[in-house]
Amino acid sequence: MEYKVGALREESVGNSAFTAEAKAFLVRASEILNKLDSYIVGYDDLKKLLLVAALTGGHIFIEGPPGTGKTSVARVFASLIGGSFKRVQMTPDLLPSDIIGTYYFDLKRGEWVLRKGPIFTNVLFIDELNRAPPRTQSALLQAMQEREVSIEGVRHALPKPFLVLASQMPVGSEGTYPLTPVLVDRFAYGYQTSYPDEGLEATIIDISDAVESVLEVPSGEAPSKLRPVISQEELLRASELMKTVYVSEKITRYIVSLVGFIRRSSEVLLGPSPRASIWLYRGARALAFLEGRGFVVPDDVKSVARYVLAHRIVLKPESQSEGVSPLDVVERALKSVEVPKV
Repeated sequence: MEYKVGALREESVGNSAFTAEAKAFLVRASEILNKLDSYIVGYDDLKKLLLVAALTGGHIFIEGPPGTGKTSVARVFASLIGGSFKRVQMTPDLLPSDIIGTYYFDLKRGEWVLRKGPIFTNVLFIDELNRAPPRTQSALLQAMQEREVSIEGVRHALPKPFLVLASQMPVGSEGTYPLTPVLVDRFAYGYQTSYPDEGLEATIIDISDAVESVLEVPSGEAPSKLRPVISQEELLRASELMKTVYVSEKITRYIVSLVGFIRRSSEVLLGPSPRASIWLYRGARALAFLEGRGFVVPDDVKSVARYVLAHRIVLKPESQSEGVSPLDVVERALKSVEVPKV
């Protein structure tokens, strides 16, 4: 994503989306990115995607090799937005109750008491999601979609904001269960990590002690040495202000055309759902807001399309054998579909 957070343009000044309150948030957003840069090397697009996800209420599905800093990014971000952080390591014997919680009988109080699971947090990092059995994977569906969980028939609301980041082991690895398209579709955005180049890796080594010092806190808590840049209430308020960004009918049709092109592609077995169109719309609106614009332009849609669409595409086996990737299909759609003039 190529945009500059907080870069207010003249045409946006006076727009209803950019009150003094909104402008103040853009300054905070820039500060969040700067602090992330201090402790996390690289992944500039992922850092910005975290802000987009926080504003839109979406979740992020991360694929890539282990040891590339995914958990650290989540923990630092949770601290900077003044939120709580929990991490769950998925294993084949993990039960749904291990994630959402369960009731137990308290002998001293003589009553049943709810022991909340790690899902009751602001930022939840699910490590190796595809190591959990399908029953446990499905426990996340209600939480991710409805922001609540059902325990013994009783519904419990989750904290706001609520953001899930989940990683998965390479497909086909020993001891993994395939993720259903229904579960993957619940993730608004997808991101692919990779090993850093030699220059970045040298920097990672140089700052590793400082980062470890900051992240060295009791398990399940956000980094206490990092002070929040913004409160949860301010973030939720910014999410409401973001919704006032104008999206023209031309932009909406452009989004639908991109999704339709992918569905009709000969390499695609299962294309993006209407939920993908909705998140493309929301993500583009968040990008415009973070750029200080009160309206969405086609470049906003293009910038977020790679993160919204690629992980939702299931290719035909023959296309996979030919080396075609979901991202290739998205890139072709972006080049082929006519871009509207707004």
